[in-house]
Amino acid sequence: MVYYLIAAAVIIFDRIIKNAVVSNMQPWETIPVIEDVFHFTYVQNRGAAFSMWQEQWIILIALPLAVIAAGLVIMYLKRKTWDKLMLVSIAFICGGGLGNLIDRISLGYVVDLFDFRVFPVFNIADIFICVGCGLMVLDVLFFERKNSGNE
Repeated sequence: MVYYLIAAAVIIFDRIIKNAVVSNMQPWETIPVIEDVFHFTYVQNRGAAFSMWQEQWIILIALPLAVIAAGLVIMYLKRKTWDKLMLVSIAFICGGGLGNLIDRISLGYVVDLFDFRVFPVFNIADIFICVGCGLMVLDVLFFERKNSGNE
């Protein structure tokens, strides 16, 4: 199914970028792209968003695993009845979530690298999770009523 392939592509893209960072940089090493604006900075995030819940493994592994599993099941069950935008958003969220979960389980931390200096450092998986959530909000706010025929 195409939505599982989208999630897999997100994971692969995330892994390629993170592997390049881990292979070529030391933790906390930073490479300025635009000085004081945007850097590549290798951060080992041992918490969730904004480094919250560090060392709280039940929250950091069990909760995302449950959400991802629910998303994968929903994609399968609703593949014929939900619109494509909602299913793509779920695929993005699941792919990004699995990308970060792979890090957390295999390394004990998540590899982050995009550093805008005024915002916490983040990674490709985080981008897809946020874009997926944004698409989901757009779908619910602007398209759900239209698709359900309740205009």
